[in-house]
Amino acid sequence: MELYSLTIHELQDKLRAGEVTAADILASVYQRIDQVEDKVHAYITLMKESAQAQAAAADAAIRNGDIKALTGIPIALKDIYCVQGFTTTCGSRILHNFVPPYDATVVEKLRAAGAIFTGKTNMDEFAMGSSTETSYFGVTCNPWDLTRIPGGSSGGSAAAVAADECIAALGSDTGGSIRQPAALCGVVGLKPTYGRVSRFGLVAFASSLDQIGPFTKDVEDCAILMNVIAGYDPRESTSVNLEVPDYRSFLSRGIKGLRIGIPKEYFIEGIDPEILASVQQAVAVLETAGAKCVDISLPHTEYCLAVYYIVAPAEASSNLARYDGVKYGFRSPEGRDLLDMYKQSRSTGFGDEVKRRIIIGTYVLSSGYYDAYYKKASQVRALIRRDFDEAFQECDIIVTPTSPTAAFRIGEKTDDPMQMYLSDIFTISANMAGIPGISIPCGFTGDGLPIGLQFLAGHFQEGTLIQAAAAYEKTAGMGALIARQKQAKINFS
Repeated sequence: MELYSLTIHELQDKLRAGEVTAADILASVYQRIDQVEDKVHAYITLMKESAQAQAAAADAAIRNGDIKALTGIPIALKDIYCVQGFTTTCGSRILHNFVPPYDATVVEKLRAAGAIFTGKTNMDEFAMGSSTETSYFGVTCNPWDLTRIPGGSSGGSAAAVAADECIAALGSDTGGSIRQPAALCGVVGLKPTYGRVSRFGLVAFASSLDQIGPFTKDVEDCAILMNVIAGYDPRESTSVNLEVPDYRSFLSRGIKGLRIGIPKEYFIEGIDPEILASVQQAVAVLETAGAKCVDISLPHTEYCLAVYYIVAPAEASSNLARYDGVKYGFRSPEGRDLLDMYKQSRSTGFGDEVKRRIIIGTYVLSSGYYDAYYKKASQVRALIRRDFDEAFQECDIIVTPTSPTAAFRIGEKTDDPMQMYLSDIFTISANMAGIPGISIPCGFTGDGLPIGLQFLAGHFQEGTLIQAAAAYEKTAGMGALIARQKQAKINFS
């Protein structure tokens, strides 16, 4: 088996045993990138020279007996984090030449843990999209079927992990942008509680919703990465100063007696029948493992999409006002005067979807409309959070489909924004409530496309998510199934 196809924990065992070096692992990953990247287009920027220097440093540390949590492990970074000395584009023309002078907190933590950075992955422009089709740098393809989308906005990270172009990756999740692409690419993706992982150095889309999290090949790797990136950061005003547990300690706890909530609002008409059947089968597996299923209700679910598309564009309108062609990024050469330069830079620097959301956000924040839209949406958002607080009095975790469909074809929904927005209908609520969620593979469609199962838990209960996900993965034998299907399907022949 090729080194690039292994997990973090499998490679750690080999590194500790002296069977391989960090340089060996990195060479294998870049060999894989050379083989498939021209088909998948997972990356915007590769960092090969820097990565080779990191690998050399990792091997020196290993020889000295200094092995940290991620020593020698190649990790890909969504191109929305600041990495000192490398472009951070957010998939946008307006930042195509922006090179930050500092590292994001998560990048600092990964460096300190010994990780090697393979490159910056493709994404929907400013994280606004569900398919990675809005990127200025082109479309990323789903490794399971190159005619289909990988999900979004973190589609490059999900595709890179699925195609073995890295060992693991980080993404960001504002309305499902980790969990939805994880589901469509057949990998594990976790969105932590708002405030659990520092957003310092993350380029903002919607500041009250954004959160950073991992993409991995299995649940154990997810726990390993969460141990590294979680924790308080005094530089980030929404970072919560709570002790971080050892997430690996949850992997073997089992779920006997765990109460699993089944929300009636998430099992509705419009879900692909194959998705529904696979999720229902997964629920049966959880019961076999000792969990107890209870029916629950989240009555304000029907308002989640509408609330999200008021709150998120409003915050985006404010956050993206800084991109005006003056201090950094793209500046149009066509401007006749200062105001025209602003207009031309923003008109040609932003793509259609970003401009659409800026316009919506500016409208709902404008005089005479603020109370009718943004204020009302904020009030309903509080009710959505209350629904979850009440539900978690009756259950420990909630199970839902991650996405209503498997990966759709490239170009299928680009002319219908509403249909594109509905791709996140099952994931948005977790961001509105600030709770953690995880997507794990739970089967395949008849066309061989991955299906995702979503677990949601109460605030700062990521350990419970990992506990349930690990139990399902083990009981269902999902890790072995994914490996077999990948070997048969992702050959790019």
